[in-house]
Order: sequence, then structure tokens, then C-alpha cells
Amino acid sequence: MGKLGKKARKFAKKNLQSVLRNKRKLNSKFKRKASKRDNQDIEENLENDATNPSNERIVVEEFQDTSLDALFSEDDSEVLGDDSDSDGFLSEDSSFSHVIGSDNENENYIGNSNGASSLSVQNKDICADLLKKAKKLNKLKEKDPGFSKFLESYNMKIEQTEDEEISSDDEKSLDRVQPVDNNSACSHVGKLLTSASVDSLCKVIKEQCNVPALTCLINAYREACHNDSEAISVSGCVFTHGIQKSETFCKILMFMLHEADTTFRRLLGISSSSSRKETVLDLKNTTKWLSVRPLIKSYIRSTVFLLNQVTDSEILAFSICRLRASIIFLFAFPSLLRNLLKISVHLWATGHGSLSSHSFLIIHDIVSASSSNWFDFCFVKTYKAFINHSQFVERKFEHIHFLRNSFVELCCLDVQKSSNKAMTCILHLGKILQNGWQTKKKEVVKTICSWQYINCIDLWVTFISANIHDYDLQPLLYMIVQIINGVALLFPGPRYLPLRLRCIQWLNKLSGSSGVFIPVTSLVLDVLEYKITKDSGKSGKVLQPMSTTIKLPKHWLKSRGFQEECVSSAIELLSEHFAQWSYHISFPELATAPLIHLKKVSERTSVESFRRVIKRFIDQVELNIGFVQKKREEVPFSPKDQQSVESFLQVISHLIHL
Repeated sequence: MGKLGKKARKFAKKNLQSVLRNKRKLNSKFKRKASKRDNQDIEENLENDATNPSNERIVVEEFQDTSLDALFSEDDSEVLGDDSDSDGFLSEDSSFSHVIGSDNENENYIGNSNGASSLSVQNKDICADLLKKAKKLNKLKEKDPGFSKFLESYNMKIEQTEDEEISSDDEKSLDRVQPVDNNSACSHVGKLLTSASVDSLCKVIKEQCNVPALTCLINAYREACHNDSEAISVSGCVFTHGIQKSETFCKILMFMLHEADTTFRRLLGISSSSSRKETVLDLKNTTKWLSVRPLIKSYIRSTVFLLNQVTDSEILAFSICRLRASIIFLFAFPSLLRNLLKISVHLWATGHGSLSSHSFLIIHDIVSASSSNWFDFCFVKTYKAFINHSQFVERKFEHIHFLRNSFVELCCLDVQKSSNKAMTCILHLGKILQNGWQTKKKEVVKTICSWQYINCIDLWVTFISANIHDYDLQPLLYMIVQIINGVALLFPGPRYLPLRLRCIQWLNKLSGSSGVFIPVTSLVLDVLEYKITKDSGKSGKVLQPMSTTIKLPKHWLKSRGFQEECVSSAIELLSEHFAQWSYHISFPELATAPLIHLKKVSERTSVESFRRVIKRFIDQVELNIGFVQKKREEVPFSPKDQQSVESFLQVISHLIHL
């Protein structure tokens, strides 16, 4: 055996050199000194293993982000082919005195697909040359003061001649617009748009749907929308000084917002009652659409730009209301539709009154008309906006309720998609709560005890309650109930009385809408166990409504009002809970334990008003127990007959609720 071993070793050394080479490499790796960073990582891992030997350490470390609005991530850098870097002006008739601007997309020059891009390049080159010449001119002014004085006098002469030309054009503006057959309806625009000339353009468009006149007015509308926010460019020189009075601005804006949709529909042969997006999509390859498409796009783009610049709520509400009539045209321009939705979501969340309502209506209509194609985008945007604007302020309390109800209405348009996304959102809330229970970190607990977290729970409670009858939302119901119980137990102290009452209200609401028994008596009776002062406490303190706060100040705990709030809230919530099951066959067993506890509280309290309220509640519950027991004794079925048990006294209960 020994000889065989020696021979085998000799054979290995001689013929298996690759094996030895690999061994040397491995040994050098293991003998390498660890770097400082590696040593630190090893020490941290050893410390973590020592403090958290179980697998729970991994669960806590995996979830670190407690931000509520970091749940969804959408790619805002999506490239869509309808945006343009040009100045946005449309090409006018060949007889016009000025060709104003261009759009560098193919459709913006009818019959000449390459003209727009070439003009855009020319405009950029001209701008660059003008900048160079302006710099040279400024240097000459600095060097030679006499030259600057000469320029000033020369400019004054030019302005005088321009004023004379403008006054002469004003007198002839009506005569230039009224004849429609000779394609010169807008030739005066290159020089000046006066109030009278705008009236003439509007008349021609309303009576005859004249496309050259409409093109001219859309260019003026574009200038009116961009007037206060855009610097003078080469292509915009004509219009920047061409619309001078606010009266003219108003006429252009009002006419376009009022009549643009009707005019576009007349040109395309679409009825005013049609709201199907397929109506426009079917016309995509027709000559009518190719000729009108640049006009529609310019109008929508200018209006969207106006929404992003104006701050007056009435103007914004009116503009959105009128743009809502042109929703069927928006689907032909996805990037403009995307921008409009972003602006509408912002105005919905930040606006008030009619502005917020009209903003939501346009979101609602777009989702309804798009057959859920835009639902995901609107869901993410509105949910994030709701979270970011759900910080409680007393004057915003009604607005937050409006945001919640409108978001739920949006979710009801596609409950299947909404339930899937709701599952993701509720799971995120559950992870934050679990992290708070396990780590008890200050920032995590603060996130849970915040209006954003509370309003998110309230949002999903409202959604589940509104749809659980018609859809299978039992998994969502179970998860949200667990989260609510976890929040109520995480903050057991008397200062968190408003939060606990809110949790009990949610559970009662879910139980009533779903018909599922959710126990709340233990949470309610804990409220009666808050003992802050002897006897009645200090009087004269007035508590603000519990619905407007989450955590009470310490000095409120010593007030008589706090104790009154505890008793009245407990009785009210327990009454609501008992009312939901007052005709159930097991009501006597449900109410027995709470009644025993309430009798002890009544005997223990020294405040007569508290004792009177509790005693009256006990008497009413006992009467209902007697009624149910009497009916229960008369039934012929056994407790095993589940169907008969479920239908027990349901007819009476249904009649009472009606």
C-alpha cells in the first residue's frame, strides 16, 4: 500500500501541475490581508449578528424607506413624438405680408413637409448672427459716446415713421379682412392686430370657417398666451409689438376658448355631441385631418401653456372647462395630453372650489374616454399629489375630504386595476408599521403618527367601503384591519385619544359596509380606563374637535372636557358597533361582556352626568338583548343551520335601515 501511495504522489506532482497551480492561487488569496473597509464590514456584521441573531434582523434591514410617496416610480423621460422645440407659429397664406414662425414637425406646413425644419434652422442662425452684432454694437457704444447718441436719434425717427404706418393701417384694417375670396384676410396681422381687426377675423371664422383667418387668429392666440413669459425672438417680433392692448388680448383669448372646439368640429365634420376618441383617430389619414391638425395642435399647446402660466383661479377654471370640450382631440397628441394631466393634477390638489372641481373633471373624463389606457398614469400622479397635500390645516380639512372622495371616484372607474395598486399601497403602509413596531425609531413612529399616514389609511378605508359589495376585496379588508389595529395599539396613551377614536371609526365603517364582524369593544372600553385626575378634574377647559388633531397637549388631559370626551366618544362608538349587530342572533353574547364592564365603570365614577349617560346606554342595550332572546326562543331551527341563522331578523333589520 505504501509503495502505491508514493507512486501516486509522484504521478500527481509530475502530471497534475495545474492542480498545484490552482492551490497556490487559492492560498495566496486566503493569506491576503484584509483592507480597513473589509475589517469594518466584518465588525459591523459581527455586531449585528450578536444583537439580532434571528432572521428578524434581515427583515428590518431590507425595509428602510419610510416615505409614503416613494412607492411608485414613473419614467418622466419617456420620449413622445409630439413636442416641438420651435416657436409654435403656423405658416400663413402665401399672400400674407409676413411668414411668422414655424413648427419643425412635418405636419405644420400643409403640403410642404420639409419647410418647417429648414425655417427653424434659419431662425436659429439669424438669432446667433443678431447676438454677435448686438455685442459688437454694445462695444462701439462704450468706446464712442457720440455714436450712441446718433443711434438714439436714429431710433426715434424710425419709431415716428412706424407710428404713422400703424395709424394708416388701422383705418384700412376692416377693408382688408372682409373680402374672404381673395386670401388676404390676415395680411394686416404682420403689422398690427387691433380690436377692430380681431372682430373682423372672428366674424369671418364664425360665419365661413375660413382656414387662413383661423390660422392667423391661432397665431395671435399663441402670442397672447406667451406674451408675458417669453422673450422677443426673431419669429415673434411681429406679434410681440402687434398686440398692444388688454382689450385685444381678452377678445382673442375669449373667442378661441369659446369657439375653437366648435370650429374644429365643423371643419372635420364631427358633431358637437361626439365624445369618442375613435372619432378623431379614424380621421388620422384623411386630408381634412392633415390640414386641420396643425391648427388643433397649436391651439391645445397654447392653452396648456396658458394653464401653466396664469395664476388667477377664475381664468384657470374657465380655460380648463373649455379645454375639456376638446378632449377627443387630445388623444392625437400624447405628449400634450400628458402635460395637461400633470397640470390638471397639480391644480386639483392645490386649487379650491370650482378650479379643483373642473381640474378633476377633466382627469375623470380623460380616463373614462381612454378605456383605462391613461389610468395608471393618472392613478400614480393623483395618489402622490394626495399624499403631498394631505398635511392637515384646519382651513383645508374639507379640501382634503374632497381630494379623498374624488380619488376614490377615479379608482371606481377601474376597480380591478385599482385593487391591485391598492394592495401595493396597503402593503407599503404595513411595512412602515411593522418597521415602527420592531425598531421603535423616532422618525418611523413620527411617520406613522402623521396626517399623511392617517389620510392614506382613511383613503383606502373609503375605497374598500365603497366597492366591497360589488367586488372581491376581502384581502384588502383583512390587511387594512390589521394595520388599523396595529396603529391603535402602537399609541395606547391618553394623549393619542383622537387617533384611537379615528381607528375605531374606521373599523366600524368597514364592518358596516362589508357585513363582516370586526371586534372593537376592547379598543372602546380602553378609552374609559384613562384616569388622569381624581374626581372630575379642572373645569373651564375647552377641547378642540377630536377630528382636527392626532395628539393632544398634556394640559388637556387634566381638563373636565377631556373626561367628557372620553365618555361620550366611547358610548357613541359602542352604540354604532352594537347598532350594526343589534338584530343578529348572537347579539346577547356580543353585548354581555361590555355591559359588565360598563356597570363597573358606572359604579366607580363620581360624576353624576357620566353615570347617567352610561346607565341609559346599559338600559337600552338590555332591552335589545331581551328582544333578541325572545325572538330566538321562537325559532324552529338549530344553531347548525347556518342559512337560517344568517337570515334571522334580517327583514326587520333591512326595514329599519331603509
